[in-house]
Amino acid sequence: MPPTTPHFRDGLLASLPIVIGYVPISFSFGVAATRAGFSVFDAFALSLIIYAGASQFLALALLASGAPVLVAAFTLIAMNLRHLLYGPALMREAGSDATRRHAWAWAWGLTDEVFGQALGSLARGQRFSEAYMFGLGIGAYAAWVSGTVAGALVGGGALDAWPALSAGLGFLLPALFLALLLSISSRRQLPVIVVAGVATVVGTLAVSATTGILLGMLAGAVRGLLRR
Repeated sequence: MPPTTPHFRDGLLASLPIVIGYVPISFSFGVAATRAGFSVFDAFALSLIIYAGASQFLALALLASGAPVLVAAFTLIAMNLRHLLYGPALMREAGSDATRRHAWAWAWGLTDEVFGQALGSLARGQRFSEAYMFGLGIGAYAAWVSGTVAGALVGGGALDAWPALSAGLGFLLPALFLALLLSISSRRQLPVIVVAGVATVVGTLAVSATTGILLGMLAGAVRGLLRR
C-alpha cells in the first residue's frame, strides 16, 4: 500500500520533539536578552525576524558589546550559510514529484532540526507534503518565539539560582540535532558524517567556530559528491 500524504496536523505533531528542545533554549535567550539590557519587544523581534537558533546568542553578545549592526549581521550570515543547502537537499531526497509551489514560504522554517526531522521522515518512506512542512516549521517557529517572550518577561535574573541548569541549556540544541541525525544515519552515510565532523573540529580549534561550521559543511558536501 503506497504511503499517504501527510497533512498539516501531522507536521505539527512531528514538531513536538523540536518544541521540547526549543522552548528551554529560547527561554534562556529571552532571559539573556533582558540581562543584556534589551527590552521584551527587542528580544521578541530578534527571535521573530532572525530566528537563528544558537546564533542569536552570538548576535546578542555582539550587539551588547557595541559591535556595528552590519558586523553582527554578516557574522550571522556566515554562520548560517549552510541553510541555503537545506532546501535543495530536501527536494532532491523528495524526488521529482515533490511540489514546490509554496517553497518560498515553508523554506523559512528550515532550521537544522526541522531539516533533520523532514529528511528523517522522507528516509522512513513518508511522502513529501508542503502542508506537512508548514506544520513542522510553524510548530518549531512558534515554540522559539513564545519561549523567547516568556524568558524576557520573567527577566534577566531568572536562572541565577540554577547555574548548572543555565550552563546545560546550551547543549540542548546540538543534542537534539545529533539525535535527529543518528535516527536517519546509515553505514553508507558514515564517511560523509566523519569527514564533516573532523573538518568542523579542526576548523574550530585552528581558527574559530564559524570557520569550523563552514569548513565542515563544505567538506561534507564534497565527500558526499565524491561518493556518488
